[in-house]
Amino acid sequence: MELTGAEIFTHCLKEEGVDLIFGYPGGAVLHIYDALYQQQDVSHILVRHEQGAVHAAEGYAKSTGKTGVVLVTSGPGATNAVTGIADAYMDSVPMVVFTGQVPTSLIGNDAFQEVDTIGITRPCVKHNFLVKDVSELAETIKKAFYVAASGRPGPVVVDIPKDVTAARAEFKYPKKVKMRSYNPTVKGHPGQVKKALELILSAERPMIYSGGGVLTSGASKQLTDFTRLLGAPITNTLMGLGSFPASDKQFVGMLGMHGTYEANMGMHHCDVLIAIGARFDDRVTGNVEKFCPSARIVHIDIDPASISKNVQVDVPIVGDVGSVLKEMIKGLKESGKKLNQTALKAWWKQVDEWRSEDCLKFDRESKLIKPQYVVETLHKITKGDAFVTSDVGQHQMFTAQFYGFNKPYRWINSGGLGTMGFGLPSAMGAQLANPDSTVACVTGESSIQMCIQELGTCRQYGLPIKILNLNNGYMGMVRQWQEFFYQGRYAMSYMESLPDFVALAESYGHVGMRIEKPEDVEGAIKEALKMKDRLVFMDFITDPEENVYPMIPAGAGQNEMILV
Repeated sequence: MELTGAEIFTHCLKEEGVDLIFGYPGGAVLHIYDALYQQQDVSHILVRHEQGAVHAAEGYAKSTGKTGVVLVTSGPGATNAVTGIADAYMDSVPMVVFTGQVPTSLIGNDAFQEVDTIGITRPCVKHNFLVKDVSELAETIKKAFYVAASGRPGPVVVDIPKDVTAARAEFKYPKKVKMRSYNPTVKGHPGQVKKALELILSAERPMIYSGGGVLTSGASKQLTDFTRLLGAPITNTLMGLGSFPASDKQFVGMLGMHGTYEANMGMHHCDVLIAIGARFDDRVTGNVEKFCPSARIVHIDIDPASISKNVQVDVPIVGDVGSVLKEMIKGLKESGKKLNQTALKAWWKQVDEWRSEDCLKFDRESKLIKPQYVVETLHKITKGDAFVTSDVGQHQMFTAQFYGFNKPYRWINSGGLGTMGFGLPSAMGAQLANPDSTVACVTGESSIQMCIQELGTCRQYGLPIKILNLNNGYMGMVRQWQEFFYQGRYAMSYMESLPDFVALAESYGHVGMRIEKPEDVEGAIKEALKMKDRLVFMDFITDPEENVYPMIPAGAGQNEMILV
C-alpha cells in the first residue's frame, strides 16, 4: 500500500516505539502535522520555542536512556533548534531532530524560510541526512535512530523537503540497517583488558574517575560492583553524578573546577588513574601539563576519538563501558588478586585527611539565604529521590555539590555547552517521561528568563514541576569571575529590571512564592511539594555575594584550589 511521506513518517515513529515528540509547526512540516493529527500512537508536545523542544527532548532522553525526538519547521525553526542540538552533541544525548525544508525544486533559490540546515548543523551533529526521495525516507529514518543511539550517542538531523512529505511510496520499514563506514566497537580487546588489570593491581594510590559515559551505557551497577570489588576511591564528573551512589563511603565527590578538595587532591597524587566513560575535558583537567603528574592511566571509552585526545593514556580500551567493566570484574574475581592492602589503607588515610578540610562548608548562621542551604534542604525533604534539572552557573555547581545523587539518570544538566535556558524545558521532558515522580528545576534569575515562555507549555500539559529560583540579582558565575580575576569590575553581570516572578508565574496559571528568610526555606519547599498537581515557582532571594568553592582558576593544576 502506498502512503504519503508524512504518513510514512508517523509509521516509522511507531516502528521505533516512539511515544512522545516535541515540536512546533510551520509551513514546511504541515503535511507531517496533519498526519500526526490523524493517528493516536505518538503524542506531540507543543513547546513555545524550538530551543525548548530540543532541551525537552534532552530531559526526556537523559531521564530515561531513550532517544529524544524533535520536529521543527524549516528556516528559523531549524536555526532556533541549533543551540539545543549543539548541547545534545556536547553531552552525547541520543536524539533525532526532524527539520522541514522547502520543496526540492526550490533548494538553493533562497526560498521563503530556506536555510542550509545540513551545512549549519554539520559541525554539531553526530550525522545528518537530507531526504530527496520519498522512497528513501523510511530507511533514512531507521539509520537516524540507529546512529543516534549506538556507539557514543548524539543528535542526528533529518532534513525533509515539503514535497517529499506529500509524495507517495510503498511503506517498508527495515528491521536492521548497515552503514559501511559506521560500525562501533562494543567489546573491549581482551589483551587490553588484561594489561589494564595488571596495571591497576600494581597501584598503591589508585583513583577511579568516571563520567557520563557510564550513564549512557547503563553501566551504573557494573561501575558500583567494580569500585567496591577494588576498594579504591571514586570521583564523578559533573555529567557522571549518580552513576555511583553519593552516600557511599568510597565516593569522594565531584572533581574538577568546582570539585571537592579530596577528589582533586586524590587525582593529583594518584599513581594509577582508571578513567571510565569520561573525556578529560578542560573543566576536569585544569592545566593538562599539571594533570595527574604521577599517574599511569587506563582509559575505557566507546569513542576511539576520545582516547588520548586531551591527555595521553597508557592503556586504552575502546568499547562499551558496561561490557568492558563486566570483563574486568570477571578477570579480578578469576585471578583472586587484590590491591596491596597496606598501601591502600595508607592511601585512604591520606584521602580522609583531605576530606577533613570540609571544603563545602558555608555560613549556616547567615541572615541571608545561602543557595547551598536551599539545595541541601531540597535533598533532605525529597530524600534524594527527585529528578533534578538545572540551568548553568553558580546554582548548577551548588546543586552538583549539595544534592547527593544516589541513583542514575536523576541529574539532568547542560555540561559541555553550558546552556542557560536548559533547566525548565529539560524539566518538562523529565516530567513527561516520569509523570509520577518529583521533578525539580534549580535555576537562577538570569537563566530562567532564557526559556521562561515554556511556563505556557507546562500549563497546557499540567506539568507539576517545582522551580527553585536562586535569585541573587546577578549572573552569578560571571560576577564571581569578575570578582576573582577582573578586580571587581562587574561589567554587565548585574540583573536589573527583574520581573516579579511570583506574579509572572501566576499570570501563566501557576503558583508563585517569594522566600526571603532562611527560616522560611524548608517550609516553602515542603508546601510546594504537597501541591502534587501544580507547578510551583519558588523565588528564593539569596546572598548576592556568595561564591562557589572550591575553585581551580584557569591555567592552574588540580592541587591549586581556592578553598575560601
